[in-house]
Amino acid sequence: MNAKPAATPGPAKLEALGNGRFKVYGALDSDTVTDLLKRSDEAFKSASALEIDLANVPEGDSAGLALLIEWVRLAKQRQQTIHYENVPPQIAALARISEVENLINGNGSKLA
Repeated sequence: MNAKPAATPGPAKLEALGNGRFKVYGALDSDTVTDLLKRSDEAFKSASALEIDLANVPEGDSAGLALLIEWVRLAKQRQQTIHYENVPPQIAALARISEVENLINGNGSKLA
């Protein structure tokens, strides 16, 4: 029997780098995004511009895309600019397929 054990990714992490810059670590999926959204809300409040690096996100799904869209909505509501760097290929593909790539790109982010 060569069954692979189920992956348990644990919580995604948000690291504040200062001056509105953040790094995200871990998978962005239905198991992780709700907690990350709660933690990011307070962290993002004081910045006038947000730069979010997703280079350390190994994978993501539709819940991860929903999180990025929610961050765009919150930034717009707070009159902040937002920029995504190194969006995981799975989330970028979902954004294109779902025809929301322009929504995310419209706020200065790059999905590639």
